[in-house]
Amino acid sequence: MNQLLTLVFTAVIVVLIVILSKVISKKNKADRTAAELKIKLDQSNTSVLELVAKIKTLEAENAQLSKWKVVEDAVGKAKEILATAKAKIEKAVAHTKQLEEKASNEAVQIVGTAKNEAASVTSEARQKAKELKEDAAKVLDSATVQAGKIIDTANKKAEEIAGSAYEAMKNADQFEKTAKAMKNIIEGYGDEYLVPSHSILDDLAKEFGFTEAGTELKNARERTRLMIRNNTAAACEYVEVKRKDTAINFVIDAFNGKVDSILSRVKNDNAGKLEQEIKDAFTLVNHNGKAFREAKILPEYLSSRINELKWAAVVQQLKLKEREEQRRIKDQIREEEKARRDYERAIREAAKEEDLLRKAMEKAQAQIAQASEEQKAKYEKQLVDLAEKLKIAEEKNQRALSMAQQTKRGHVYIISNIGSFGEHVYKIGLTRRLDPLDRIRELGDSSVPFEFDVHAMIFSENAPALENQLHKHFIMMQINKMNYRKEFFRVDLGHIREEIEKFGITSTKWTMTALAREYHESMAIEKAISEDPAKRDAWIKGQLLLEPVAPLVDSDIVEDTVQA
Repeated sequence: MNQLLTLVFTAVIVVLIVILSKVISKKNKADRTAAELKIKLDQSNTSVLELVAKIKTLEAENAQLSKWKVVEDAVGKAKEILATAKAKIEKAVAHTKQLEEKASNEAVQIVGTAKNEAASVTSEARQKAKELKEDAAKVLDSATVQAGKIIDTANKKAEEIAGSAYEAMKNADQFEKTAKAMKNIIEGYGDEYLVPSHSILDDLAKEFGFTEAGTELKNARERTRLMIRNNTAAACEYVEVKRKDTAINFVIDAFNGKVDSILSRVKNDNAGKLEQEIKDAFTLVNHNGKAFREAKILPEYLSSRINELKWAAVVQQLKLKEREEQRRIKDQIREEEKARRDYERAIREAAKEEDLLRKAMEKAQAQIAQASEEQKAKYEKQLVDLAEKLKIAEEKNQRALSMAQQTKRGHVYIISNIGSFGEHVYKIGLTRRLDPLDRIRELGDSSVPFEFDVHAMIFSENAPALENQLHKHFIMMQINKMNYRKEFFRVDLGHIREEIEKFGITSTKWTMTALAREYHESMAIEKAISEDPAKRDAWIKGQLLLEPVAPLVDSDIVEDTVQA
């Protein structure tokens, strides 16, 4: 069925391409005609310009001849030539206007013809697409009916061959599925039916973006509606049409009610569980439909509704990825904004420091000029110290200014947190802040139990490229296989150092052993208070004194309850 729909869409695309090619052909023809008319118009304009030039020449000659009035033949000849030239100009102008009107009329006629032909071809394409869609619906309906007939024939053959044994086996299988469905409903759906969300993307959306996935979901729902309209969603053994329709509508409504309720709970990570719920609903509805002369939902309709679920899960997963990407962009903007403020503050402070030092140097120089020989040595030494400090301040200012202007400059850091993540787990990230350790302190805030240890802080003119190369090299060691932006890797620190030194970065200071001070001290305290009750009581007492808080009273509880 999917292949058939694909053929239909392909045919529609081909028709649209034919339309477009015809319209383009007509447009090219109109462009060529307009170009030819433009050439003729340019030629006429050239002739006019030549005649105007000739008139000016004749007028100049006439001006010279006017000095010699006695030569009447020359004057008469000049007038004759002038009259002839004017007549030719008038004729050329009239011819030019005729060409312009003709070109305009032909262009309007060509454009009108092209529009009419395009409208005609578009109408034909739409009619053809409508016919193809109707044919596809008929083929789908016929295929579903034919599949149902084949299944019924196979069942009858099996009953003829095996007799009551086949019927008993079929009933046993149905009863087993019903019992399992009831058990799932009563006991709940555990981890057995959980499917990793990334597998859905791998299987169903490898070539699709968010828009295409949404379109596929709409197509799946339309396919479900089409099966109901074509009476291929359910079946019943009633002969009387009214009873048969009533029984079929009953099981369809019951099944769709359950499925719609299930689909309303779809998330990016619960597709496997919800799929089993839909299958259980299918089993129970068909079991209850036996009382209405085997009224049942057909397996093809079940597959169509499960297909809806899968595409809905894909859309949810892609939405989640989009939100994560937006969050990452916001974090990056926030980090860059903080780095920019750091640079601006550093530049202001360095400029202020330079100003103070220059004033101090000017004062020292003035004091030297007025000082005695004994005092000059003291002031000169002070002046040298001030000059050295001024040089350092200027370098600091220049470095801050350079960092602010170069958006790729920054530090790539290698950090670990044994107490939070265990041994041999390292975060490889970058920061553009003037003080890179400020970023490390921020990462070690209250969101993790212990502070981070810094193993290397590498300055780079192109920090994003260095970070990206390291991430790609250690891609198989990344801990979060779903979200690579978490930047944590389970790898040996020596391996990281070797890879960085391959880039020619050998001047970096490395700390190969993690201090993990807070973690080790916490473990020592844990051991001490577990072995010695006195130490435990003393530690508890000390902790309670660190953050004294007013005791909770009944009025606070009542007020909070009212607000809730």
